[in-house]
Amino acid sequence: MDNNIDKSNGSMPVYRQVSSILESEIREMYSIGEALPPEMELASRFKINRHTLRRAVDELENDGLINRVRGKGTFVVSSVVDYDIKSTTRFTENLESQGRRANSSVLRQIGIPASGEVAEKLGVKENTPVIHIETLRKVDGLPFCIVSHFFDYIKFHRILKKYKEGSLHDLIQQHYNIHLRRALTLVTAVIPQPDDAELLQITKTTPILRAKSLNVNSSNGDPVEYVVTRFRGDAAQLSIEP
Repeated sequence: MDNNIDKSNGSMPVYRQVSSILESEIREMYSIGEALPPEMELASRFKINRHTLRRAVDELENDGLINRVRGKGTFVVSSVVDYDIKSTTRFTENLESQGRRANSSVLRQIGIPASGEVAEKLGVKENTPVIHIETLRKVDGLPFCIVSHFFDYIKFHRILKKYKEGSLHDLIQQHYNIHLRRALTLVTAVIPQPDDAELLQITKTTPILRAKSLNVNSSNGDPVEYVVTRFRGDAAQLSIEP
């Protein structure tokens, strides 16, 4: 390992030298999800104080190479994921085509009264019963995004009993003979809600990308699904196609 730090006048700042060394080691020696040594150990290795070490680690985090998880440690993350939002995007196929491992887990699956926003998008009255399905999606074993799906309960109530895992769009096609296409997507950078930050394993002040999408019946344009997706801002690069 390279422990050589030049502290002479006119040299590159020490924290940047340390950051550069650690970046090279992360790219060459570490696997995705692997933990870096504790800060005290790294500070001792480079013979620097913990404040300087933290500045070096901050550089790595800002570059999207590592993720700090409070109480657990600092972990190597995958490089930024290119995620295509197309008229008929499929999460697993999208990521597996890039050689990545993608999986989803269901967080909640309930009926709720429609908020004003959800009601407007689905073309129903406020407080009308709607289905809310929330999933956590991971890429290469690390949290990537949280997705909230909303459907009109009266039209699609069978989804609550039928859906267990996999593609909701396949389920809708199978049971309702409806093919979906994306009609609208709006993306905004926001600060995450505390629960989302915990699930995504980021700090409460780390920006996320929030995408609000409307999926409609491809044959008649009727609204079917309203989706709110929260992507890790340090892990996702979105490409939106017509």
